[in-house]
Amino acid sequence: MCGRFSLFAAYENLISEFDIQQMFAEEYYEESYNIAPTHTHNIVSIINDGTKNRMGYLKWGLIPSWAKDDKMASKMINARSETVNEKPSFKKSFYQRRCIIPMDSFYEWKREGKEKTPMRIKMKNDSLFAVAGLWDTWNAPSGEAIHTCTILTTEPNELMSEIHDRMPVILPKEQRSIWLNTSIQNTEILKSLLVPYHTVEMMAYEVSSKVNSSKNNSLELIKRVL
Repeated sequence: MCGRFSLFAAYENLISEFDIQQMFAEEYYEESYNIAPTHTHNIVSIINDGTKNRMGYLKWGLIPSWAKDDKMASKMINARSETVNEKPSFKKSFYQRRCIIPMDSFYEWKREGKEKTPMRIKMKNDSLFAVAGLWDTWNAPSGEAIHTCTILTTEPNELMSEIHDRMPVILPKEQRSIWLNTSIQNTEILKSLLVPYHTVEMMAYEVSSKVNSSKNNSLELIKRVL
């Protein structure tokens, strides 16, 4: 799965890396070393409106437009790529509302017996990367439009297989525009993107157990435990 990640890149780097033409003001950008679905603030996301890449915020935990309430959000932080085009909760968004979630690392807990060790997974060159997501809009009883998202997961690559049995779908740079282009609705093409990322470009290391609590959010969380 993917239930925790970081995004603390400079605002300018974010705009440049993802070729964003429409964005929110820098003052609204919140850097974080420990982003969790339980956070009240939303997560940075990028969609394409047919002409340009737009950056905005979405709540993490998808609520389908047809949902009666928002109770299912906590169970919809991830979507399995193998069945995403078949599940009623995700099917419409898979074809019509795709997004990418920028990250500079994500966390996973390696189980060894009864112990769970927090691991930080990142690119070897410290670059930003794009994770495939879906979004939807749910109209609350109050009339407020709630924009939510989920992160797609796939089978682990060689690196991740030693840590967990799932990993987020990381899109290579040349595939990002394909995923964001909602005029592409060919299932075979879209599903071909949802595969494990290249192991050789990634690395993982143990970090402080302080990351276990989403209340903790500091540079200390991304430091390697020696």
